[in-house]
Amino acid sequence: MSNQKKRNFQIEAFKHRVVVDPKYADKTWQILERAIHQIYNQDASGLSFEELYRNAYNMVLHKFGEKLYTGFIVTMTAHLKEKSKLIEAAQGGSFLEELNKKWNEHNKALEMIRDILMYMDRTYIESTKKTHVHPMGLSLWRDNVVHFTKIHTRLLNTLLDLVQKERTGEVIDRGLMRNVIKMFMDLGESVYQEDFEKPFLDASSEFYKVESQEFIESCDCGDYLKKAEKRLTEEIDRVGHYLDPKSEEKITSVVEKEMIANHMQRLVHMDNSGLVYMLLHDKYEDLGRMYNLFRRVTNGLLTVRDVMTSHLREMGKQLVTDPEKSKDPVEFVQRLLDERDKYDKVISTAFGNDKTFQNALNSSFEYFINLNARSPEFISLFVDDKLRKGIKGIVDVDVEVILDKVMMLFRYLQEKDVFEKYYKQHLAKRLLSGKTVSDDAERSLIVKLKTECGYQFTSKLEGMFTDMKTSEDTMRGFYGSHPELSEGPTLIVQVLTTGSWPTQPAVPCNLPAEVSVLCEKFRSYYLGTHTGRRLTWQTNMGTADIKAVFGKGQKHELNVSTFQMCVLMLFNNADRLSYKEIEQATEIPASDLKRCLQSLACVKGKNVIKKEPMSKDIGEEDSFYVNEKFTSKFYKVKIGTVVAQKETEPEKQETRQRVEEDRKPQIEAAIVRIMKSRKILDHNNIIAEVTKQLQPRFLANPTEIKKRIEALIERDFLERDSTDRKLYRYLA
Repeated sequence: MSNQKKRNFQIEAFKHRVVVDPKYADKTWQILERAIHQIYNQDASGLSFEELYRNAYNMVLHKFGEKLYTGFIVTMTAHLKEKSKLIEAAQGGSFLEELNKKWNEHNKALEMIRDILMYMDRTYIESTKKTHVHPMGLSLWRDNVVHFTKIHTRLLNTLLDLVQKERTGEVIDRGLMRNVIKMFMDLGESVYQEDFEKPFLDASSEFYKVESQEFIESCDCGDYLKKAEKRLTEEIDRVGHYLDPKSEEKITSVVEKEMIANHMQRLVHMDNSGLVYMLLHDKYEDLGRMYNLFRRVTNGLLTVRDVMTSHLREMGKQLVTDPEKSKDPVEFVQRLLDERDKYDKVISTAFGNDKTFQNALNSSFEYFINLNARSPEFISLFVDDKLRKGIKGIVDVDVEVILDKVMMLFRYLQEKDVFEKYYKQHLAKRLLSGKTVSDDAERSLIVKLKTECGYQFTSKLEGMFTDMKTSEDTMRGFYGSHPELSEGPTLIVQVLTTGSWPTQPAVPCNLPAEVSVLCEKFRSYYLGTHTGRRLTWQTNMGTADIKAVFGKGQKHELNVSTFQMCVLMLFNNADRLSYKEIEQATEIPASDLKRCLQSLACVKGKNVIKKEPMSKDIGEEDSFYVNEKFTSKFYKVKIGTVVAQKETEPEKQETRQRVEEDRKPQIEAAIVRIMKSRKILDHNNIIAEVTKQLQPRFLANPTEIKKRIEALIERDFLERDSTDRKLYRYLA
């Protein structure tokens, strides 16, 4: 095989020069310029866009891009100057129509020109970083038409005048407005903002400033708010129809500032129509409107909340400190509940269940309910009224609703232990008299109290129910072991555990012989079955059913207290008795005896005995005899004891004293718990910690805490620091 020589090939440049016609650029541009004129004159139907594109392409290819670009700008500018003169010449309402028409024509022309110059757009303009054809066309329209001196101010004034007309109720061409304002938006955000939006907002601000002043002078608060709401809705609607969506926040801010923020104080305090008036007259719709408008401005809701809180506190203070309104405890609490229901409805209906308003309502109630030291007692009396008498026609679900409302008031009490004291007394009376409407309702409230305050708060209350159940079993056992007692008087004994029940002094009373014998038999039976126990008879807490025969054989069964029974039984052996004789025979304390005789002799329709001389009060010189003419349409007659529903002043002082005594060990226990964990603590911090820990039960008095600290130091639980006397140490 022979070796062939390798050959090297070389490609050389084309030696023949292509000569371009020196007038090529001018000729080609003239073709393109003529085409642009035809496009603007709406005579483009005979044009070959393919040929025009090729011409523009060739100009760029032959390095005439600058000539093409400059020529395009000069030609378009000339056309736009002509158009601006035509627009300027338009009169009246046709001005905007002419502008809109020319703008649409310019846009169509610009699209065609952009298509013809597409190659220049992509290559020459990209490489030289010049403005592209379409944006340049928009800039030329802006500079030669929109910013043309004789059009610029006229255009803005025309647009603002149309907005003003629409605000005053005239109908305008919204479609035309939308097209013209969209032109601003198409020309760029800065053009829209500077040439239209900013002047529009300034004019709107001035308009609403004047209008709001007119409204505030001539309208009441409710009407003013309706007008403000209407204006706000109109502006939002206007944005939707022909403004940039971004303008909504700005124009609504103008309306809010001029119509609401600048007049807030005057509106809420307006006489006979402001916030307080709306609250007093249940103007829920107006309140809701105020809330929705004021929430849009800074500190708007704070202003509403402050005025509502101030009104609530003032109203509540009058309610709880008015001696007239405190006469009936049940009415007193019902008024509080009614006010609470009302403001709950206001907050849920008008204020969108706003938590900050709910908190303001709670703090206001807590403030004024504790201004009356008797609030705990009154709330307990209210519960007593509902659970003692029952509520006719009301089902268990409604009882639950009432109990829930009571618990709401209970939470506001700073002295919950005072409520507990009274509640225990009232519950004891209900249970012992058998007048509780339902055990379920009673237990339901105790469960609610336990949930709120813990087991310690209700343990004694639950013990009272346990005693009632145990007593039933004891009585069955007693009569089972004494069958001979089935004939004669029946004795029912409630055995109460000391500590669980309210402490009552043992009141002396000589029981009738028939009852006294039964009591002794029960004592023997009970102490025989329970070792290490002691019984004390609480005659002042008992009741009795006795049969009585009056003149003409009139028979009745009388439901009376144990004291009343002791008095009435004396008349089996005497026709007439003096006050002194009754007192000596029964040994009932004077105050109890007088109340007892008053209820038997002075209450119309219940006066089974008569007194001489006749008067409403019982005197020590009075004498008593059976009312033989007593009649009643009922066979069973209940004779109550004349007693004040509320405590008397001495009783109140005694209850307060007992509460204060009960607090001492609780304060001491809290101090020991805190010091045990902290070991060393200064005086102020102990006071703060103890107050905080005891807050769920009562508001501890700093002076009393200090006394308890001293008592614990004396008993070697704590000691003072040797160098700092305000520092305490825990002694293990």
